[in-house]
Amino acid sequence: MQKVLLMGNEAIARGAIEAGVMVATAYPGTPSTEVFSTLADLAPEYGFYAEWSVNEKVALEVAAGAAYTGARAMVSMKQMGLNVASDALMSLAYIGVKGGLVLVVADDPGPQSSQTEQDTRKFAAFAGVPVFDPATPQEAKDMVQAAFELSEKFGLPVILRPTTRVSHVSQDITLGDVKKLERSCHFQRDPRWVILPKLAYKQHIWLDRVQAEVAEEFNDSPFNRLSLKGKAGIVTSGVAYNYVLEACQELKLEPSLLKIGTPYPLPPKPALEMLASCGQVLVIEEQEAVVEDQLIKLAWQNRLGTAISGKHDSYVPREGELSVDKVKTVLISYFNLPRDDMPEMDVAPLPLRAPGLCAGCPHRASFLAFKELMRRDDVVFTGDIGCYTLGAEPPLEMLDTCLCMGAGITLAVGMSKIEPERKHVAFIGDSTFFHSGVPGLIDAVYNNANIVVVVLDNGTTAMTGHQPHPGTARTATGVNGAVLDPGEIARSCGVKFVREVDPYLVSEMKTCAREALEFDGPRFIVARRACVLQADSLRAYSIDAELCTGCELCIKKLGCPAIVKNQVVQISAACAGCGVCARICPSQAICEVV
Repeated sequence: MQKVLLMGNEAIARGAIEAGVMVATAYPGTPSTEVFSTLADLAPEYGFYAEWSVNEKVALEVAAGAAYTGARAMVSMKQMGLNVASDALMSLAYIGVKGGLVLVVADDPGPQSSQTEQDTRKFAAFAGVPVFDPATPQEAKDMVQAAFELSEKFGLPVILRPTTRVSHVSQDITLGDVKKLERSCHFQRDPRWVILPKLAYKQHIWLDRVQAEVAEEFNDSPFNRLSLKGKAGIVTSGVAYNYVLEACQELKLEPSLLKIGTPYPLPPKPALEMLASCGQVLVIEEQEAVVEDQLIKLAWQNRLGTAISGKHDSYVPREGELSVDKVKTVLISYFNLPRDDMPEMDVAPLPLRAPGLCAGCPHRASFLAFKELMRRDDVVFTGDIGCYTLGAEPPLEMLDTCLCMGAGITLAVGMSKIEPERKHVAFIGDSTFFHSGVPGLIDAVYNNANIVVVVLDNGTTAMTGHQPHPGTARTATGVNGAVLDPGEIARSCGVKFVREVDPYLVSEMKTCAREALEFDGPRFIVARRACVLQADSLRAYSIDAELCTGCELCIKKLGCPAIVKNQVVQISAACAGCGVCARICPSQAICEVV
């Protein structure tokens, strides 16, 4: 069989292609992004439909529509994207599907690039849908096929839950054959597709009953493996399984081991075998006590006296990622091993590097224009999710809030009603505006909120790898799409003050900001300049040492990583040629070089 080195997310995409996926949708978000970007690249070759959707709820609903016809569909997102899609998922669990529908929801323990560490396995239990928890990229690929088959057998959406270390690690993947499903996809009218209250009650009964049926199905899953060796056992799930294996090997432990690849609903057969054979069991899983809680319930229902430990008695941490060293520490404590085996944790820390906007980032100029116009206490700057969230860091310190996608506008609306004497400015990116900013803007207009909305339009979804969105001229598969303009959307929503400006033109940006702050009612500014990582610059700037007074205003105001100070202030080769520093230098010491 052919083997290819693939990243975990690429392996998941390959699994979808082998399973005969017909529709793939997504909204980008680390650590899930590469699942769909891989599918989008391969869509023309394998003949399936792929789209970057406006947000995760839309992505799930598009995929669900395809599954209603009998097609196999996959939707991918990160763990917080499931919050956005949850409205559709909760009802979809009641209604069910015809074709297989797999949700790839990548969790981010740590977190590495998220606002929360939420555990999608908990969400799966809440919604009543099965979940697969891969330990390796190979297992993630193989689980995709199993997830599609399970979805079609029980008529349920199914979640595949990789975590960051599975999504972004690489492994030699054994490829399978690519299936071309010979099926006619056709939507058939049926009362089941309309979730009226009477049907909802009936389907809730069905959904509760089917949990036990899925659990029985999982009893024979190849992703669950039991090895009985002694009276002490370890139950583990997902990527933690790899840490347990390595830690046990280093500590020369040989406990009974149950590896769970289907954590919800928990397969009762191997779990009961473990509980009946062992007098004590330690559950090691990342994040929440999903497997542990189900084991405790199973032991109580079957009157088993097995002592179950894990998160509830603080052997295993609930927060952050696990690692081999962390698991070794847990095992040493649990099995009361000599402390000499305790891993050395006092290692030299990596040098700290403050997060910041790229050299030449146009958002820096937009922030600067507003910062210089008002006393800081007289204005509240609400923010959003994206590169520009880094504007909260010194020296800019231009974001006072960051809650979730689209919340910058609506937070400003709420604050403006309580503190009308202050100015309220909401910064939001172009992709985020299309994702969930439009409803907030409509609310601001409808309720006459006295706020300024600034769309930092860099023409891409920059934070997650420059994916297209409705404001760009291309779709996921590269074809030209309709270009939606944020300014035109604002006008159609009834905003009277709409301006477009290039933030690199500092004086014009400042004039535009001043006019907006003086206007009453909802105001809308599109600060448009392409992301510096996608722009070709033939310009650079340097500092004339004879003219420079050493005021360091360029450093204090901008925080640009291209402006550095050794003995004197200098501009490094990282300069992107935006020219903002030259426009604010009071001594005109910064000039363009050829």
